Order: sequence, then C-alpha cells, then structure tokens
Amino acid sequence: MNNLNSILLEGNLVRDPELNFTAKGTPVCSFSVASNRYFKQDDEMQQEVSYFDVTTWSKLAEVCKEYLTKGRGVRVVGRLKQDRWTNEEGKTRSKVHIIAEHVEFKPKFKNNQEPEEEQDQEQEQDAGQEQEGKELEEAASF
Repeated sequence: MNNLNSILLEGNLVRDPELNFTAKGTPVCSFSVASNRYFKQDDEMQQEVSYFDVTTWSKLAEVCKEYLTKGRGVRVVGRLKQDRWTNEEGKTRSKVHIIAEHVEFKPKFKNNQEPEEEQDQEQEQDAGQEQEGKELEEAASF
C-alpha cells in the first residue's frame, strides 16, 4: 500500500512554461510557481516567498504550455517526487519537485481588474481528468 503523498499549492508562475518530449514522444511541461505567505511578527506584517518546480505530463502538459504564461495564477494538485543523483565531485545530491495531477488556471485580469472571459478553464479541467484516468490505468496494469 502506498503512503500518503499529496500537495495543494497556489501561486503565480515565475517564468513561461517549457515543453519537452521524452524519447517515446510523451509531452512533459515544466514551470515554477511562487507562493506567498504572510505572517505577523513583532506587530509588523512579514512576507515569505517560496518557489516550487512543477512538472506535468501528456495532455495536461500540452494544455499548460498553451495557456500558462509568466505571472498567471494557478492552483496545483499533485504529489512530491524526490530525484537523487551523484554530482561530478562524487557528492550525493537531491531535489524535491511537484508532479501535478491537476492544474487550475486562475482568471487573467485586464487593466481594470475584471477577469477576461476564457474557455481554457474548461479545457484544463478535461485534460486533468483525462490524465488522472490514464495514470490510474497505468497503475492498474502493474
């Protein structure tokens, strides 16, 4: 049985997403999200910013590349993954990043702070559900 590994993250993209393909042609999209935390310390409001690397796969990756841009707000639901490797000096290194299973796109705002009408909300929902179904099928085949 798998242990619980789940994350929910909200923030804004730090840079435009990058789309690459595996050797078998599967789309992989990577982007970084900045998430702000506000807290009070000594009667003064403080801000703490954390940066997270996110990876999406398959149809969800294509949709993210098409509709996300630097500054766009997102809500990401996924799992944490730790990569480990040995560097040139022989030291063991590791990095934790998020594998997104669902990505919600926050509305884009015009200059007068009214949300723009877009159809990509519906498209990303469908892509996330399709990706989730595919992952369940792959997991069941092992």
